[in-house]
Amino acid sequence: MASAPGFETDQGNGGETHQHIPASGPHDDGAQHLTTNHGVRISNNQNQLKAGARGPVLLEDFVLREKIFHFDHERIPERIVHARGSAAHGTFEATDDISDITKAVLFKKGTKTPVFTRFSTVAGGAGSVDTPRDVRGFAVKFYTTEGNWDLVGNNIPVFFIQDAIKFPDLIHSVKMEAQSGYPQAASAHDTFWDFIGLMPESTHMIMWAMSDRTLPASFATMEGFGVHTFQMINEAGEIKFVKFHWKPKAGLQSTIWDETVKIAGADPDHQRRDLFERIDRGDFPTWELGLQIFDKAFADGLDYDVLDSTKLIPEEVLPVRIVGRMVLDRYPDNFFAETEQVAFLPTNIVPGIGFSNDPLLQGRLFSYLDTQNSRLGTTNFHQIPINAAKCPVMNFQRDGKMQTQIPKGRTNYEPNGLQADGEVRPGDEPGPRECPATGYKSATAFTGPDEEGEKLRVRAESFADHYSQARMFFRSLAAPEQAHLASALVFELSKVGLEHVRTRVLSNLVNVDPSLAERVADGLNMPVPAASPSAAPVRDMDPSPALRIIEGPLTPKTIEGRTIAILIADGSDADLVDTLTSDIGDAGGRPVIVAPKIGGTKMSDGSLLKADFQLAGGPSVLFDAIAVALSDDGCKMLLKEGAAVQFVMDAFGHLKAIGHTAGAKPLLDKAGVEPDEGVIALDGKGFIAAAAKRVWAREPKVRTLA
Repeated sequence: MASAPGFETDQGNGGETHQHIPASGPHDDGAQHLTTNHGVRISNNQNQLKAGARGPVLLEDFVLREKIFHFDHERIPERIVHARGSAAHGTFEATDDISDITKAVLFKKGTKTPVFTRFSTVAGGAGSVDTPRDVRGFAVKFYTTEGNWDLVGNNIPVFFIQDAIKFPDLIHSVKMEAQSGYPQAASAHDTFWDFIGLMPESTHMIMWAMSDRTLPASFATMEGFGVHTFQMINEAGEIKFVKFHWKPKAGLQSTIWDETVKIAGADPDHQRRDLFERIDRGDFPTWELGLQIFDKAFADGLDYDVLDSTKLIPEEVLPVRIVGRMVLDRYPDNFFAETEQVAFLPTNIVPGIGFSNDPLLQGRLFSYLDTQNSRLGTTNFHQIPINAAKCPVMNFQRDGKMQTQIPKGRTNYEPNGLQADGEVRPGDEPGPRECPATGYKSATAFTGPDEEGEKLRVRAESFADHYSQARMFFRSLAAPEQAHLASALVFELSKVGLEHVRTRVLSNLVNVDPSLAERVADGLNMPVPAASPSAAPVRDMDPSPALRIIEGPLTPKTIEGRTIAILIADGSDADLVDTLTSDIGDAGGRPVIVAPKIGGTKMSDGSLLKADFQLAGGPSVLFDAIAVALSDDGCKMLLKEGAAVQFVMDAFGHLKAIGHTAGAKPLLDKAGVEPDEGVIALDGKGFIAAAAKRVWAREPKVRTLA
């Protein structure tokens, strides 16, 4: 990159350009001075330039015009989908040698690669809340030494549609209805379910979307998936097929619907805040990257098509091999510059990784580049630091809107040969050349069944079974998860005003599981219709326990990473609170103090203990379990406080562990708390163990489920 006269420039990580201005002149005192965007120092940033103290503003006020002009253009078009996002920097480390599978250098054991990971909701706009029932985006940008690789996926391993040509229809249907502009960030409305009822291929994804998977407790407690089948190529040119899985170290954890609704009101930024606070306290979100690796023979032996993005390969059929670990340990310095401007592209690929013929993936390869050009307003969006590769970038693509580099020389084409006579002329250097030995090569071998033939707008017959995997998913869930899924369908369909749309969805559910259709129909007080026609026989597949959140392989067993609230009031036992705080911390949890007043509470020993949350601003929906550490007098005071009663009532209703002192018993009684395995006296160590899980046996006592 060329330097402007009088400046030195250096290219840093991410492509940032740092300018070092030589000191000169009598006013270079080393202090930081406010300037315009063009470097002119500003003498007054508080007032416009006027003709007299009360006169009109002058057009010549370039400081005002530049400042307002910049403000007026600060917002860029938000993403059509995945607009609401949060992100963090981190590192990926390869932990297993898979050189027999891929030549990608980032997978050489011990290699560490910088990453930037963005989590997002799909349906809502940038100003929506963190916690709607929605799919979550899970996109990772790897800044490898061979170029950027973007693994752009979701927290669900399958998708709504099989072919990318239907993506605009899907998104138009789930977005706010065109004539009213609502609902925002919700799928419970006519147009979405009208589309779903007419698209049997969406049935499997709907099972996931209505499950607890779309109510994650935090970004750190959800899985991520690449969704599609990809290729990996080794040095010998041999091809394997892979599906990518991100396994959270913190385990899988979701919220309950009533809890989710209340979190949205108490803290619309709950998941974003959680990500920042975990990094702040050193509890870095961590995932293991796993691969399902298979070959053509394995794919041919399946009863479904690996190129169909509405299908998954159960882990019991093909285990996940862990090959690396990602740790997110730094949040962005600037939300707009990084989280908002980051551009993920499935076409960002490196040698050793390739695409399959998945028709949904193939459409995405076009769509994302087109989207980023539209959002960021220039073909040079790759020069934005968060998007810039951290390895050398050399080509002859120049000019364009917002070009920030200054290429030298007159050869902006290739091949070129101005130096053929051997004479060296400044600026006539030949520049970069293609590299057949190490450059990226698209695989030419098998990418899917029946890849040869006429050009046709058709679906392969191997894509025709839309219900077997949906049935497998539902029957794999634990009983509480099945009840939540059925109840979610009742809630969503109760918002659909057109009866024929509800009936059509029910007819699809009959194919999934007749008992599920009966539960949903009963919740709607509608008859169960006949099953909708199926293009292929519906098969009974073996259940996959790996798909469970409750009683599954990723169900948390301890309170590590969980936040436990300790409710105190005047007179609370100081020694007990100290012990609780210590025990929670020793077990890997995060203790927080909740009190009627943020400034402090007078403890039993006369000390003043400051609170982390004021009671009305720290409802129990924000925490994983609660300890009610009240004295007799403190409890008597809180019996008159509605926020305290609701604090305990919600914790009980949301199936959380409740530790309590004897003095707190009247408050528990007023909140309707009944004794069970999750209601623990704070006179031993039982509370810490109970706080690691919800009390699912309590749920039938506190709410009606389908």
